[in-house]
Amino acid sequence: MDWISKRAAPDRRCVLTGAAAALAAPAVLRAQTGSEQVMVETASGRLRGQRGGGVDVFKGVPYGDTVSGAGRFRPARPAPAWAGVRDALSLGTPSLQHSNTVYGLNEPAPGEDCLVLNIWAPADRAERRPVMFYSHGGGFTTGSGGSVTQDGANLAREYGVVVVSTNHRLGLLGYLYLEELGGAAYAGSGNQGLSDIVLGLKWTRRNIAAFGGDPDNIMIFGESGGGAKTSCLYAMPSAAPMFSKAAVQSGPAVRVGTPETAARTTRMVLDELGIAPGEWRRLLDVPGPAILDVQAALSKRTAGGAPGGWRGIADFRPGAYGPILQPDLLPTHPFDPAAPAAARDKPLIVGWNDSEAAFFALESKDFAVFSLDEAGLRARLARDLGAHADEVIAAYRSDRPTATPTDIYLAAQSARAMGEGSLLIAERKAAQGAAPVYYYNLAYRSNRKPPGVDRELGAMHAIDIPLVFDNAASTDTLAGSRSDRNGVASTMSAFWTSFAYTGRPAAPGCPAWNPYDRERRSTMVIDVECSPVDDRHAAERLLWERIDPAV
Repeated sequence: MDWISKRAAPDRRCVLTGAAAALAAPAVLRAQTGSEQVMVETASGRLRGQRGGGVDVFKGVPYGDTVSGAGRFRPARPAPAWAGVRDALSLGTPSLQHSNTVYGLNEPAPGEDCLVLNIWAPADRAERRPVMFYSHGGGFTTGSGGSVTQDGANLAREYGVVVVSTNHRLGLLGYLYLEELGGAAYAGSGNQGLSDIVLGLKWTRRNIAAFGGDPDNIMIFGESGGGAKTSCLYAMPSAAPMFSKAAVQSGPAVRVGTPETAARTTRMVLDELGIAPGEWRRLLDVPGPAILDVQAALSKRTAGGAPGGWRGIADFRPGAYGPILQPDLLPTHPFDPAAPAAARDKPLIVGWNDSEAAFFALESKDFAVFSLDEAGLRARLARDLGAHADEVIAAYRSDRPTATPTDIYLAAQSARAMGEGSLLIAERKAAQGAAPVYYYNLAYRSNRKPPGVDRELGAMHAIDIPLVFDNAASTDTLAGSRSDRNGVASTMSAFWTSFAYTGRPAAPGCPAWNPYDRERRSTMVIDVECSPVDDRHAAERLLWERIDPAV
């Protein structure tokens, strides 16, 4: 039975056939409250989860040991085994951050010991299912695997996949570089957030068969900061054996930072705390709230993005923190000068949304951007692009004759922040000539509006999260309240889950999504009606290649 026929099952659930997996079905318990619970045996011990609507859910499952106290900034060790039955009925602790940047229901307060994962699996264990391993967004400083819009229950129920999400160290706790000061004990300290995810992948590969997942068919994917983390994982030799395919959504990490720049950031942190380099061990005792204060202070210093204007996640100046080059973990830039050899044989989806920048204007309360006139457009682009502002305006106006000044500004900024890097990844993966790469633009327009502004936010950053997870039914998500949003969510979730099954994205009723190549540059435009377009916005692509070659 192929994937499309699975998706077309009458009750919208995947009806899977084939030989039964060589695993016993989990024991189902009846709690006193009448709710149904389920137990699974893992290599670490027995877990008690919740069963409902054909899906088994296990939350807050530990995959790593403590990373606080003496473990702060150091490589995480696997979680110790436990005796008896461990409850996995509620979300675990998110990484240290302010509590208003996590969005899970009944989620604990953020803290340091955050190495937990969540699993959504079909209750039917008839055969081993593809595994979709998600890294959450929020840059490298915020977010968690428990966000409501990235709940994996619908994907598990409707498509028969197993979904896993992790919490992992963020901000200074995940990316402060101490190897120069602390030596071998702090090896990898500039990338501990990434090494945590690798540890989560190892736990998943070792244990996921107990949940009905196929350890030899794991897809890694993520959005925004999660897309950047996925870009890095895609290039990491230690991660490559643990996944078979990947999707990078609005988070192209073409390059990462360097130890030299990271060391300067470390000096800035020490200065901010009044700690001399020779007394760096005092960092182990700095309270969590003070860590967040330092992060905020450094963010103010680097406000406005990289030189030349806002560039999304591609900010590598001292004071910014995120993944860095390190010989043992991330020996090369993810996609520079070429696609990574470590993932040569692994198919890839990469793409971005038409109006990414609208989200960031909303987040920063830059409401003036939504009512720009010609003078305002010219002034903003001149600030970022200097003498090239006029030709950018001319090129975009020629390509989009009905566009308003706001339309042009948001489109140009979205291309610079997410589009150029995403396209470059597609180009370099295609040039590798091995596994296929599939390139997309999300064009579906949300009807949500900024406060006090009579303009829709459109295809803004993060709108793809509820669509990919098929969680757009609520009118409270970024996908808005248009009646056609659920159809788009069905299409986009079908693309992603079919890719998890087969390595090729497909959706019922949609045209074939062809791999990207450097002759046709086929782009799947995802909207109410999907359409493959060759070299979409070619004039804009050529313009950016000429005037803005650095990504």
